[in-house]
Amino acid sequence: MKLVSIRLITADVKRLVSFYEMVTGADAIWANELFAEIPTPVGVLAIGSDKTVPLFGAGSAEPAANRSAIIEFIVTDVDAEYARLDGRLDEVVTEPTTMPWGNRALLFRDPDGNLVNLFTPVTDDARAKFGV
Repeated sequence: MKLVSIRLITADVKRLVSFYEMVTGADAIWANELFAEIPTPVGVLAIGSDKTVPLFGAGSAEPAANRSAIIEFIVTDVDAEYARLDGRLDEVVTEPTTMPWGNRALLFRDPDGNLVNLFTPVTDDARAKFGV
């Protein structure tokens, strides 16, 4: 089994795609106005319209309702990313902080309230875990 993508359901696909293009620096690949994907070297962040939810089952997903998952991106220098994104994020939850497990992490919310973590492994164990 191979994880291919994580999909976020939103009421405003263009807004959320623009946000993740800004965060990742990657260009979205649009299937149509209801669905786009942000490719990364190891997986895809898919963004779909709430108008697609009935295709899966009415009420099976709800936009802007996540309070349990964290979307995580490993970055070369989290402090440099924080400086690049400064003033462009609506809600920073935690400024770059070194966590007990060896990652230096920046947590913020996307426009729909989903929690996003940019992190850099900074201890030998954390770097070994991620092969950096």
